[in-house]
Amino acid sequence: MDPLTLFALANGAVSAIKAGCKLYKDIKGAAGDIKDVLKDLDEQFHGAYAAKGKTPPPAAVKQLNEEKTRVKELNKKDSGDVYFELGQHLGAFFDNQAKCIAVFEAEERRSYQLYTGDSSVGARALQRVLMKKKLEQMEVELRELMIYQSPKELGALWTEVLETSKILNARQAVALKKQIEIQHKHDVEHARFMRKVMTFFRWFGIFMTIIGFTFIILWFVVQDRIEKYPQLGNEWFPKTEKQRRQEAQPKHYVGR
Repeated sequence: MDPLTLFALANGAVSAIKAGCKLYKDIKGAAGDIKDVLKDLDEQFHGAYAAKGKTPPPAAVKQLNEEKTRVKELNKKDSGDVYFELGQHLGAFFDNQAKCIAVFEAEERRSYQLYTGDSSVGARALQRVLMKKKLEQMEVELRELMIYQSPKELGALWTEVLETSKILNARQAVALKKQIEIQHKHDVEHARFMRKVMTFFRWFGIFMTIIGFTFIILWFVVQDRIEKYPQLGNEWFPKTEKQRRQEAQPKHYVGR
């Protein structure tokens, strides 16, 4: 299992959670009587321009209309749906975070084995450290956002999902580590088998090359013998003395 893919999934879940928290706060802020909210916007706009004898610029009017439209759209949305989606994204984050950590720990346990991959051992170790620190930073950012910068129900959601995910992911991590070890052993055995196959075909190719060159040399030898000693025949194997004597004897043809 590729830790980069798991890290990307966790990062995507974080982005979705941040967007969801913002949307949830906007919906809660626009909750209530839509008429009162729109009236409050008009009063703020009037106090900023008309009450002071100023003419509102077109850009300000456009911004007011866009804000009214946004409030109306938010009023149509259900905060419960956003709450449910946030729970799903939180679960996805903790799930991929736990899988990443399990992969890191499995790689650390195999650090005593000879590594023959493309990237250096130091580069892989540095990558693990940086990704682990980034995952920890993501968790801190989400905790700060949902507990201290969002409505209290999102803080409660964070606590509930965190507690449940930690328990489930701890159990899954054991199974995942076993699966990684089994897959690693399979990969090692497969690589060993492929090396044997490549060695066989390499020697087989050398053998067939030798056979081919030997055949070509024999063909030239036979052609040279046919030109120099035509009495020995034009076959691969020269005629024996007995065959030549039989051919030299006069042939008698008997009619009917």
